Amino acid sequence: MALAACAASPPADQPAASAATAPAAATPASQLRDLTPQEKKIIVDAVAPSLKEPGAAKYKWAKFPIVPPSDEVSYCATVDAKSPYAAYSGHQAYIVDAKVSGGHITSAALGLITGGKDTAIVANMCATHGLDPNSAT
Repeated sequence: MALAACAASPPADQPAASAATAPAAATPASQLRDLTPQEKKIIVDAVAPSLKEPGAAKYKWAKFPIVPPSDEVSYCATVDAKSPYAAYSGHQAYIVDAKVSGGHITSAALGLITGGKDTAIVANMCATHGLDPNSAT
């Protein structure tokens, strides 16, 4: 089952990028929206320092809840880019911890980015928050 959600609040006792045992519920597709250009820039600014040639990166964006569940959420998506680690170059999944104000992302910090066979690590981490980086288009 593919999850359509892209953001969820982390459990109160865990940072957004840590693994949990029970997955969170996905936000219904009808309650999701595209990120604004400013929100995309905030996420790019968080992810780009981990890329070898950030200007050449091709981001794919997951949808975001129209009404985020809290003011601190996780966001998962993918980027096609060169990594400083050759085995991770190409398709990479990432999770960022984002702050939300007025329903929009106002800041973000990279939690984890990885490619190659290790993209499953990020996908599993995202799933614990009800997210799926592979839903990004």
